[in-house]
Amino acid sequence: MSEFDNIDNEAYSADTITVLKGLEAVRMRPAMYIGDTGIRGLHHLVNEVVDNSIDESLAGHCTRVDVEIMADGGLSVLDNGRGIPIDIHKEENKPGVEVAMTILHAGGKFDKENYKVSGGLHGVGVSCVNALSKKMITEVFKNRKHYKIEFEKGITTSPLEMIGESALRGTKQTFFPDTEIFETTVFNYETIAHRLRVLAFLNKGLIITLKDNREISKKEDGTMPYFEFQYQGGLVEFVKYIDENKKNVCEPILIEKTIDDYPMEIALSWNDTYRENIESYVNNIHTIEGGTHEEGFKSALTRVINKYALDSKIFKNDKMKLTGSDVREGLTAVISIKVMEPQFEGQTKTKLGNGEIAGIIQSLVYEKLLEWLGENPRIARMIIDKCTEALRAREAAHKAKDLIRRKSAFEGGSMPAKLYDCTKGTDTMDCELFIVEGDSAGGSAVDGRDIKYQAILPLRGKILNVEKARLDKMLANEEVKNLINAIGTGIGESEIDFVPGQNGDSNAFSSNGDGFALEKLRYGKIIIMTDADVDGSHISTLLLTFFFRYMTELIKRGHIYLAMPPLYKVSKGKISHYIYPGHEEEKNILVAELGGEDGKGVNVQRYKGLGEMNPEQLKETTLDPNQRMIKKISIEDAVEADRIFTMLMGDEVPPRREFIIEKCHFAQNIDA
Repeated sequence: MSEFDNIDNEAYSADTITVLKGLEAVRMRPAMYIGDTGIRGLHHLVNEVVDNSIDESLAGHCTRVDVEIMADGGLSVLDNGRGIPIDIHKEENKPGVEVAMTILHAGGKFDKENYKVSGGLHGVGVSCVNALSKKMITEVFKNRKHYKIEFEKGITTSPLEMIGESALRGTKQTFFPDTEIFETTVFNYETIAHRLRVLAFLNKGLIITLKDNREISKKEDGTMPYFEFQYQGGLVEFVKYIDENKKNVCEPILIEKTIDDYPMEIALSWNDTYRENIESYVNNIHTIEGGTHEEGFKSALTRVINKYALDSKIFKNDKMKLTGSDVREGLTAVISIKVMEPQFEGQTKTKLGNGEIAGIIQSLVYEKLLEWLGENPRIARMIIDKCTEALRAREAAHKAKDLIRRKSAFEGGSMPAKLYDCTKGTDTMDCELFIVEGDSAGGSAVDGRDIKYQAILPLRGKILNVEKARLDKMLANEEVKNLINAIGTGIGESEIDFVPGQNGDSNAFSSNGDGFALEKLRYGKIIIMTDADVDGSHISTLLLTFFFRYMTELIKRGHIYLAMPPLYKVSKGKISHYIYPGHEEEKNILVAELGGEDGKGVNVQRYKGLGEMNPEQLKETTLDPNQRMIKKISIEDAVEADRIFTMLMGDEVPPRREFIIEKCHFAQNIDA
């Protein structure tokens, strides 16, 4: 008898193999194609359609893109490009537009004669949008004719037909996200606007418009939101936009050149802040993890600043040397390159891996920036002075770090004395750290927590505003030190420097430094828990500023949360209900239900602070995962987040005043 004779072969036969036809696979596993089915996945659909129009612009055939959020829940994108082909595809025996809309990996991006450079390289974009839409209409304006084809859930319902004459040219895509797929189908105007603004910066001169026709979006004067983005200055205007609320050392420096068929454009400037902000793009794709283009730029910047300082006798000898972090303190830079065959890697596939790019960028930046510094000696001296200040602050910060380490070692451990740690009876990522405002609330939280996996770190007052403080001053702050030690990851990022490889290999880099290390994170959730008042909001903002500036990766990876403690307790006899922020209208309804129109016998308690709750109440409302409300903090648009933090926490008062005036009508529960 064979060892295989007892296997039930009937249970697994050819009949059990499922074949997904057309776009069924996209509908069955949408997250594989668009990331998720939440708000981010919804806006990924917008990006896919818009990117097709942008690719037409990159190919030199489109000068305008009009985006409209429609009153009936749909979204349309109209461009004045060449229009999707309408002639019959020989192999599929269907119009080209139908092939592109209904078949995965079908599109013009694979033909380098049509698109030498494009953002959408995989040919799945618009067909995925079609698959995940309950309805999609594609209109093509070509040869003075107007054509239309319609789909439902990726299936053609009305074949291509010519419906009239038209003087327009281009493509119009209108889609309605499927409510069976997405958690929400309500588009966010600001999210779309931020993305379109960036695309307008990256594509100099291209006109991009956005209109919102929904009733919910109507302004107080009765008009609908409308923006037109066009930037003739390109990346120079992008840098100015990022630095809008900062004081600049110099006007943006523009470096642009096409080398070996790689169009490259870089704009950079220094401001009076203490952090770097480098935005890099490849074929309009935001390379949030950087890559060889960013590494080559950083390496050249460090080399050229040091060379100029030495050659111009600002530095007396080569013993004084600036590191990469010194020259990038207060730097804002935008890097945009076009690559015919980009190689992306990294966790999110947004890290450029083309090895040859590093050397090309390095040579270009070194040559052009050295030339600029020589032509602008006064401003060059100001830049060197700022970098030298950063060097002194770095040395002071290094001493502060050493002092923290020595003190921790002397005390027998690195955990702050005021941390009430958990026993870690479970996986580290299941553990939670609550950063609590005040010792009173901290005491209640300690008594109400689950000691196995919930740790409590009480804060005394408001932590330092790190937006206005250099690293050395920040590390001298006791509350900040406690926070860093409790979390365990360290802060900042490791220093990356260029190391020339063998045979001219420019893709060799070494890391030195002991910056942020995600693998040392001690808690999967870090939850900011403050009072539901103005002071509590201020403390939350200070903490979020710290995390955004020095532990950004924790936000990006979804480790930072805001606790949502209740605002009211409504009770009658032994019956109690809690009302949370955003649900205030429920209070009056509940009072009427419990006590009638006059609310007789109903007690309404407004919580001014967490310290007013006893441990059991705090556990029930804010600590217990089965009952609490917490909000995950995310960074949908890093550029806009940087501008907002600078405006709210920086030195410039006028922009902050304008922001408050503009947004004041959204404010709720302001203390009297």
